[in-house]
Amino acid sequence: MHVSDDSPLVRNGKTIVLAHDHGLEHGPKQFDGVEERLDPTEVFEMATHDAVTALAVGKGLTETYYPSYDDEVNLLAKLNGSSDLWMGEPYSPQNWSVDYAAELGADAVGYTVYPGVNDEPRMFEDFRPVQERARDHDLPIAMWSYPRGQAIKEHRSRDVIAYAARIGLELGGDFVKVKYPRSPEAMAHAVDAAGDTGVLLSGGSKTSDREFLELVERCLDAGVSGLAVGRNVWQRAEPYDILDKLERVVFEGASADDVL
Repeated sequence: MHVSDDSPLVRNGKTIVLAHDHGLEHGPKQFDGVEERLDPTEVFEMATHDAVTALAVGKGLTETYYPSYDDEVNLLAKLNGSSDLWMGEPYSPQNWSVDYAAELGADAVGYTVYPGVNDEPRMFEDFRPVQERARDHDLPIAMWSYPRGQAIKEHRSRDVIAYAARIGLELGGDFVKVKYPRSPEAMAHAVDAAGDTGVLLSGGSKTSDREFLELVERCLDAGVSGLAVGRNVWQRAEPYDILDKLERVVFEGASADDVL
């Protein structure tokens, strides 16, 4: 599926996903210093900002909070996830279905795959019925493609990130979310490897406004379709200010210097 410019996930050819699956993936420690955002309503409110084209959340938050926001927020239903309490090799089990996500009003679905881990074959097999069922519902699918595992010595190398992006294309993702491979040239190579699958920059851990916005600018220049960002928005004291700046950089072509 090619995600057209009239998709609710796309504006001026670009996408900003506000990710809020951290409560499951990383736990309440992620909210140190912004404890008020343990209340998901705080982040759902942020997702009503014009810069946000979709909010990525899991089943429980969707069931409990999304009905109050379904007219204001585009839902990217994150269908699998695991906790930091698990100490084995990474594996992300599916915890709700495409059908249930569609019933709750999803505009797209998301799914994590860890290429390179011992359970890679199982994760690829898990992804197949999710991807095909999403097609039945005409829902775009975003793959979180995060190489892990003991055999991979450098998770953010040029070749590993390009491979991660290519896996998104090969397995049928409409978007593929990848980590920054430490240079614009390497990111451009990942974009080329992904073909018509849109590449989304993973926002990663919180950095300064300048560091973050300059990274976004570099990646847009390298050809990414946008970003999926969580902590670099909702961990900030002034999240709406960074969303205002992101809106100008991503959708209006402003530079980091222009908005800072």
